[in-house]
Amino acid sequence: MTLGEKLQKLRREHNYTQEQLAELLGVSRQAVGKWEADAAFPETEKLLRLAKIYGCSLDYLLLDREEQKDETSEKVPERRMWNLREIYFERKSSRTVGDLPLWHINIGVGRTAKGFFALGLAAKGVFSAGLLSVGVVSLGLLSLGLLAFGNIALGLLAFGAIAIGAFAAGAIAVGLCAVGALSVGCFSVGALALGVYGAVGDTAKAAVALGKTAAEGGHFAHVGEVTDAVRTSAKAALYEVTPKALRQLQYWFFRFI
Repeated sequence: MTLGEKLQKLRREHNYTQEQLAELLGVSRQAVGKWEADAAFPETEKLLRLAKIYGCSLDYLLLDREEQKDETSEKVPERRMWNLREIYFERKSSRTVGDLPLWHINIGVGRTAKGFFALGLAAKGVFSAGLLSVGVVSLGLLSLGLLAFGNIALGLLAFGAIAIGAFAAGAIAVGLCAVGALSVGCFSVGALALGVYGAVGDTAKAAVALGKTAAEGGHFAHVGEVTDAVRTSAKAALYEVTPKALRQLQYWFFRFI
């Protein structure tokens, strides 16, 4: 068999397309096609990488013979420590958006997926998903983005078990506007709501506090059912204590009073 025939045979046995193999080697698909057609010869560096990818020797690739196995030799079990960094799955689109591939899947220890759409243990992209995820829209165990969803989420809009953001919602929520079982923010709503300016909840503490069972307010506090008169007084008090820069946020908070 010629070198080109061997390269074509090995590529098909390992289920690679010419395009996928070209991406692994950092060459064009046309270069791979020329190698397999025996119209060009790979550089030494590329031959070494091909031998590693296919798990064969350079002798097999370069010499006009098949690899021979010594059937009479005693087989000694190979002892090998698992290297998790060698276990991975990677695929990416040949199409790009700016400098990023349209999509990139890169799953493995120590590897990061980077694409317009990115998926991996660690992922960075416009839309990203992973254990550690960073993106405009981000989903992950630890998620960071303008719109973030995760067990721990940090973002302009954050949703998670622990959420930190301008607008945060979660079991524990921290933000300018926070909604959660435990909420901490300028304006807070939750079972235990701690706010700087306003708080509504079972137990509430803020400058203006409305609580079902307990409320502590530096400017206004009410415990129990909220009547129209209480609602009007609370809104007036909140307007007085809220800085002008945050006046727009108080209208969101008024929905919960």
